Amino acid sequence: MPNYTWKGRTRGGKIQEGVLVAESKEAAISSLRRQSIIVTGVTEKGKEFALPKLGGGGISQKEIAIFTRQFSVMIDAGLPLVQCLEILGAQQENRTFQKILFQVRQDVEQGSSLADGLRKHPKAFDALYANMVAAGEAGGILDTILQRLSVYIEKIVKLRAAVRSALIYPVAVILIAVGVVWVILWKVIPTFATLFEGLGATLPLPTRITIAASNFIGSFWWLIFLSIGLAIFFINRYHKTHDGKRLLDGLVLKMPVLGNVMKKIAVARFCRTLGTLVSSGVPILDALDITAKTAGNSIVEDAIVSTRNSVEEGKTISEPLKSSSVFPGMVVQMVAVGEQTGALETMLNKIADFYEDEVDEATANLLALLEPIMILFLGIVIGGIVISMYMPMFSLISKIG
Repeated sequence: MPNYTWKGRTRGGKIQEGVLVAESKEAAISSLRRQSIIVTGVTEKGKEFALPKLGGGGISQKEIAIFTRQFSVMIDAGLPLVQCLEILGAQQENRTFQKILFQVRQDVEQGSSLADGLRKHPKAFDALYANMVAAGEAGGILDTILQRLSVYIEKIVKLRAAVRSALIYPVAVILIAVGVVWVILWKVIPTFATLFEGLGATLPLPTRITIAASNFIGSFWWLIFLSIGLAIFFINRYHKTHDGKRLLDGLVLKMPVLGNVMKKIAVARFCRTLGTLVSSGVPILDALDITAKTAGNSIVEDAIVSTRNSVEEGKTISEPLKSSSVFPGMVVQMVAVGEQTGALETMLNKIADFYEDEVDEATANLLALLEPIMILFLGIVIGGIVISMYMPMFSLISKIG
């Protein structure tokens, strides 16, 4: 019978390892479990797993969601952590993610907890993920926590996809419109300008403005692109400062129509994140810290940090939320009811479900509103250019007549 090298922990947390003779890997695991050892890894001697040389590629939230869902099923089936990570790592197509999973597997095999192994890779597994896994390990409900995590990530991915799909159409139309206007001013208008100059026509003001814009684009197109690039650079740099981030994020929330959508997204994310953390056994102060860092908007983040400080002083969550202008009254009331009845996580998840549906409806309404506005804008711009070019022709025709 083959020899199996094993590693594990006792119920008291002491790390142990050794060599065991068994008919199969499953038999070795069963034997170790009968000895009250929590198995972290079992490998047939002489067939130790070597880490491949990998690299390249980013990690999407969708990949994290799929991994988490598969991981929870494997843990629920009773497979050891190391074996789960080995199987999931081997089947990953994303080389960067594969390398991370193999490194986490190696850390766990050497006696590290799963949460500590995940914390070494914050770009793939953020503080929310690692803290929930730590709570699951401490409570012996890792499979349940992973299921909650997979549901949470799937809902966040769905929310982002809904917003992205709603913005693709207007952005594409605006870019195409800008391109059409650019080509007209760059290539078409100079032909008309040469014609009018040859005929000696007196040009009305709209025509002179259009021709001046065409001349400017033809001569200083590089300056336009440079100005746009510098504007994006300085706005991005200003957004990274404390005051700039709060000013720009505050303007986003105050924008007509779009601001309302962004506020609903922020509320949905806050409730979903906090509800998931609280239901997983993460302490409320830690949960608020993590929720603030994943808010996505500095104004919302400040409101959550203020809430966390108030809770630390012994106040309820609903009190500071009420004083902020970010969270609607309905959210504050439902959170207050959840605190009073001891069902805060249930209430937060219900609010998140409601506001995720609201985001879907708001993005659809935004798209319906933007469509006629874009058509009107395009009609005014392109129609204005065409009319400005025909005005001198009408003047010339009247003179010939």
